[in-house]
Amino acid sequence: MAIHIRRRELIAALGCTAAWPVAARAQQPERVRRIGVLTPLAADDPESMARIAAFLQGLGELGWEVGRNVRIDYRWSAGNPDRIRKDATELVALAPDVILATGTPVTAALLQASPSVPIVFAQVPDPVANGFVASLARPGGNTTGFTTYDYAASAKWVELLKEIAPGVTRAAVLRDPTIASGIGQLGAVLAVAPSLGIESSPIGVRDAGEIERTVTAFAREPNGGLIVLASPLSIVQRELIITLAAQHRLPAVYGLRFFVIDGGLISYVPDSVEPYRRAAGYVDRILKGQKPADLPVQAPTKYQLVINLKTAKALGLDVPPMLLARADEVIE
Repeated sequence: MAIHIRRRELIAALGCTAAWPVAARAQQPERVRRIGVLTPLAADDPESMARIAAFLQGLGELGWEVGRNVRIDYRWSAGNPDRIRKDATELVALAPDVILATGTPVTAALLQASPSVPIVFAQVPDPVANGFVASLARPGGNTTGFTTYDYAASAKWVELLKEIAPGVTRAAVLRDPTIASGIGQLGAVLAVAPSLGIESSPIGVRDAGEIERTVTAFAREPNGGLIVLASPLSIVQRELIITLAAQHRLPAVYGLRFFVIDGGLISYVPDSVEPYRRAAGYVDRILKGQKPADLPVQAPTKYQLVINLKTAKALGLDVPPMLLARADEVIE
């Protein structure tokens, strides 16, 4: 379901933790609960705004209104690992009733800052391997939430790259080596690539400079393509990555849908916004007394294939009709 919210309305919702209306509730004031939100994206990132809009909408449908019975403290780390740790410490110090966490690095930082504050995470590929939960069905501890996808889905990215660009025989797998979940994604890609006649080369990048240097160097040889694994770094630097792929005429598969919306070629992933609406339900249940340990971790229920035909045309690619027929979304 699409999220429709004006930028002005969202900014107002984010900031209205002061000047709460009191007179109408003077006789029976409601207890104001406190929610922390920590995301590795920037506050003005369109994807970040869409996720928060979905979360706020979900809370509103459950009776939680900012300024009346809930206060939300936000921290936006903009892909900076040091800032993520600092923001996690600051949020925990505010003693929130529950924290909404985006991604593996954020969840890890929060757990390091406090082993007891309730956490609802989203966009975490493998919470069991990362030690966030004991199991998906019975998380235990103080953490639960929503996974992004299983690693087997990453193998599909190689298949899609070969299908949309049959001439590709080399693939650079762009990843952030500091992200533990990237190891599982990389393993799935490396395992299937040889069977499709593709030589895959893992490329670890930590900043914009490394991304530009390594992609440019890789593109010097012919028949190349890119597979961009999901990470806070790739999200923050997506404009640069998409620009480099276009500049060097590299067909690229992305681990998140909004890369394709912003001009990338193709992606096969779950909806990245809907988990935040669902997370509002878990936050509601925790605020009403349930424990994260008793709320099972939920997986995505549907994957979406998104193709940007304008980008395909610019790369000189003829998208196979059967691939187009399978697409959930085609951008023209």
